[in-house]
Amino acid sequence: MGYAAGSYEVIVVGAGHAGCEAALAAARMGCRTLMVTINLDMVAFMPCNPSIGGPAKGHVVREVDALGGEMGRNIDKTFIQMRMLNTGKGPAVHALRAQADKFSYQHTMKETMEKEPNLTMLQGMVEELIVEDGQCVGVITKTGAEYRAKAVVLTTGTYLRGKIIMGELMYESGPNNQQPSVRLSQNLKELGFELVRFKTGTPPRVHKDTIDFSQTEIQPGDEKPKFFSYETKESDNEQLPCWLTYTSEETHKIITDNLDRAPMFSGVIEGTGPRYCPSIEDKIVRFSDKPKHQIFLEPEGKNTSEYYVQGFSTSMPEEVQLKMLRSVPGLQNVQMMRTGYAIEYDAVVPTQLWPSLETKRLPGLFTAGQINGTSGYEEAAGQGIMAGINAARKVQGKEPVVLDRSQGYIGVLIDDLVTKGTNEPYRLLTSRAEYRLLLRHDNADLRLTPIGHDIGLISEDRYARFMDKKAKVDQEIERLRSTKVRPVDINPLLESIGSAPIQDGSNLLTILRRPEVSYAHIASLSASEVELDEEMQEQVEIQIKYAGYIEKQLIHVEKLQKMEKKKIPETINYVDIQGLAMEARQKLTKIRPISIGQASRISGVTPADISILLVYLEHYNRVTAAGG
Repeated sequence: MGYAAGSYEVIVVGAGHAGCEAALAAARMGCRTLMVTINLDMVAFMPCNPSIGGPAKGHVVREVDALGGEMGRNIDKTFIQMRMLNTGKGPAVHALRAQADKFSYQHTMKETMEKEPNLTMLQGMVEELIVEDGQCVGVITKTGAEYRAKAVVLTTGTYLRGKIIMGELMYESGPNNQQPSVRLSQNLKELGFELVRFKTGTPPRVHKDTIDFSQTEIQPGDEKPKFFSYETKESDNEQLPCWLTYTSEETHKIITDNLDRAPMFSGVIEGTGPRYCPSIEDKIVRFSDKPKHQIFLEPEGKNTSEYYVQGFSTSMPEEVQLKMLRSVPGLQNVQMMRTGYAIEYDAVVPTQLWPSLETKRLPGLFTAGQINGTSGYEEAAGQGIMAGINAARKVQGKEPVVLDRSQGYIGVLIDDLVTKGTNEPYRLLTSRAEYRLLLRHDNADLRLTPIGHDIGLISEDRYARFMDKKAKVDQEIERLRSTKVRPVDINPLLESIGSAPIQDGSNLLTILRRPEVSYAHIASLSASEVELDEEMQEQVEIQIKYAGYIEKQLIHVEKLQKMEKKKIPETINYVDIQGLAMEARQKLTKIRPISIGQASRISGVTPADISILLVYLEHYNRVTAAGG
């Protein structure tokens, strides 16, 4: 029999990137929070690549920070390389990526959590949920300890019935040879949840001293690094380079000759793998016309000789992996320290969730991270902070916070999951966001900091600094609009940068709209009355240069928001609605969308179905209002 071990307001199960954000958000919003994890040494552990950010993912980290989360601050303290990617393209796809010192990253995050006054951390294996009157009211651990709470957040990552696969070898395990969680998975099934089997993988790690770097290309960090957190202003972190090499013809031959031993192709792996992060054997088969593939050699930290072989994810047998590695230029004499592997795990079908990440079947239970079918630390953190916020708000009797697709990549990610589901590990891409010009790396604070402040995760001091920045940017744009210049004043400058001279007077704002003119050019002509830092100057320039495009997207957003505001009552029975196609009835009944906007994004629900639904809703609302 179990025993009563304690009572909390929010319990978070798991301490990966989703669990850390969920627990910190709930605790910082004033809820007494318990975090239970299988191994306290694995808090914020990076079982795969030792990096944070990149296209779309870096945007999510900025958004987590703008809401008051921890991932951005933590990587800013512990990075060993920082690079802004896609700088040759427009600002919508600029993406920050950091190499982490993976050990420092997890220790720093653990320390932050241990110091959080409202947060209790506990090592234990959660095996069952406590359900009373159709509500989730707590958890039971392997030792029989019963912990009660008003909301529970599951962030179990790839641990549910985890199975490691290397060639013919298979054994039950979580990532990095940790204990898997088997009983909790069975308990979710018993409670009626639909689970799927997914797979992810990781490459081998090799010893630095056995790499011949002279055969590789150096990839240094940015000379003047930018940061993920709006609170980080400077850093004295020493940067370490990464190195680029390529697979060879021999690599491809070794893989092809051993495909019968590759679990991906021999039928051993049941789970669906990530399309956008395939194993090296998968790449060789799918892109057989390509003579070589990029391989990045990335340091795992300052105080270790382990290097991560990015782009070389594999589940081949151990001896084949070593042959594959030694066929790569620069790795001919390499020593493999850890073998690559595939891991299979159970995930919850995410269409069983409301947009708040609360499960529809079991009120009081939230899920976030890889358990929801996503891949990546950043996607996990984005869901984690939202699940933590909404668990806390449930406890506080407040409405959930739901970001729409025009407010953030986090909104895109969660909407995609709960509306469309996913039949493979979901990865966020910039192409998934239809409003990506509004969802830039530079403006996450303008989009989300007011929300973070409203819910109590952004301090008054930080909010005051944010409001000051916003006011200065607006003031400067207005100044440039009202500052007139004569041809004689500006033409010498324009000619010096290869820009056409003006014939009549103009204002500085119009001049700055020219692609070849930067804010620095304008500033040399006419000094601002307010002092603008680099971030503010960048904001002024982007808002002016892209005003036309931004305006167009905002018109689309307005239409979207009208649809999002048309709420659908939970009590609606779609079977009763005459004229709805059978597929639409089935899909709408399964997803139970909260708005017409969400309903319109369900695959299989047509514009004709939406028109019928709108007419029905109008009638339904009239009858309800009249007391019918």
